[in-house]
Amino acid sequence: MEPAKYNYQDALELLETIRRGARPENPAIASRANQNPMTDKLEGLKGVPSLEGMKEWLETLGHSNANVNNLNIIHVAGTKGKGSTCTFTRNFLHAHSIRTGFPRKIGTYTGPSVQCIRERIQIDDRPVSKDMFTKYFFEDKKHDEGLRKPRYLQFLALLAFHTFIREGVDVAIFEVHHGGEFDATNVIEQPIVTGITSLGLDHVAQLGSTLEDIAWHKAGIFKSSAPAFSVPQESGPREIMRERAEEKGIVLEFVPTDNRLPTNYTVLDIPVQRLNCSLALKLAEEFLRIKVPDHKISGEDISNGVKNFSLAGRFEVVDDGKSEWFVDMAHNVLSLKQAAEWFAKNTDEDVVSLSLAIAQNQEIPCRSYNLWRALLENKAEPGNVIFTTASCKKQKITSIQQDIFAPETLNQTLCDTYSREWKQADPRDIVSSDPTIEKAVELAMKMGVSEDGVQAFVIGCPHMVGEVLNILRPRPSLQSSTCYFVGIAGIGTRFR
Repeated sequence: MEPAKYNYQDALELLETIRRGARPENPAIASRANQNPMTDKLEGLKGVPSLEGMKEWLETLGHSNANVNNLNIIHVAGTKGKGSTCTFTRNFLHAHSIRTGFPRKIGTYTGPSVQCIRERIQIDDRPVSKDMFTKYFFEDKKHDEGLRKPRYLQFLALLAFHTFIREGVDVAIFEVHHGGEFDATNVIEQPIVTGITSLGLDHVAQLGSTLEDIAWHKAGIFKSSAPAFSVPQESGPREIMRERAEEKGIVLEFVPTDNRLPTNYTVLDIPVQRLNCSLALKLAEEFLRIKVPDHKISGEDISNGVKNFSLAGRFEVVDDGKSEWFVDMAHNVLSLKQAAEWFAKNTDEDVVSLSLAIAQNQEIPCRSYNLWRALLENKAEPGNVIFTTASCKKQKITSIQQDIFAPETLNQTLCDTYSREWKQADPRDIVSSDPTIEKAVELAMKMGVSEDGVQAFVIGCPHMVGEVLNILRPRPSLQSSTCYFVGIAGIGTRFR
């Protein structure tokens, strides 16, 4: 069937068939790890490296290394803040473009998506259209003709490369999925500039169990042809990153908070976001220095870039006219503390505070437990708490879970368990639960009516946050893809 006969919904349904439950086992990565000085820290890593096959699949699409390099790529790795850094970088360049005409067209590839899969692939300051996504999606599906096919994130990265090449962008900003050295996006051989955001322990099964392991992988995006920048890091990871930069013959520069950033925007109210923005400003300025030396980011560009920052589910505030909803995809302890700090700085002590919090992959509900325990540690006053779960069209229940919970009772069981344990941890709080996000949000809204408005803190995994945002501000033009995750959430209290 010709691509023209397919539609956007066909693309979404086919994309879901690419999802897999777990990384395929392949001991080959261990032998690759033995070729670098971090051998002792990389033993036991599992899975087929995501980088494998990317070059060949791009060639199947008709794209050479030169085609990729001509995208003038800004490559960003890190644990937290990658999406914000990429978006700030895009905003600075877009503001500069409006003022000067360059860069004419900007591509941005970030993840995860919250309300719509097309959020991952943007041109200028908006997701690609349904028609564009559909057209390039089915061109990308040429890989089905081969024996080996891309996995989900590999496919999306290929789709981004393909879209940006076909659309002739002047600069492409690529966010690493996870890691760096073996990540699918590291098929980029000659970026213009690279950057690394804050580091923390993530994907330890693939990347290793120490920050030094993580740093080694993230610094894998460094290339001999490209200046490298990072936000300040702890001493151990910092030295590993410097060593990797030296291997490439480049100097790694650590970027402090830039005093040129405005102070009157809530998105920059916490130090980590100011660091992300400072790194982004450095990346944008370095890009322009290399490509058009006579162009400079102006004070007006900086102000407009920050003012127009919008990234679904990241330090986002939704005002429904009655209550304020502070939304962030905090789903690890580090990001949770940062989000709680942001919420605390922007709430009114005279207004009842709530928090809709903590969604997580149902295969590891214990991680949600750790997260809401961290939420308790950052709570300053007693308040209201509501636990809920992310409702999904399709759920993958592991065989272990089927032995413990029947699928129809899993959500309510987790809600009840967490509600009981929270109440035991802080008896002062009013704790309730509902297994569906719709009803939990409705309950929060009712609280807002009875209390003359609330300030709600919404945190959790992208799927849970996406469902909340679809309720708070429905976007009928965006068609979300099916999600496979279940999470735990709560509505809480005022935070320090």
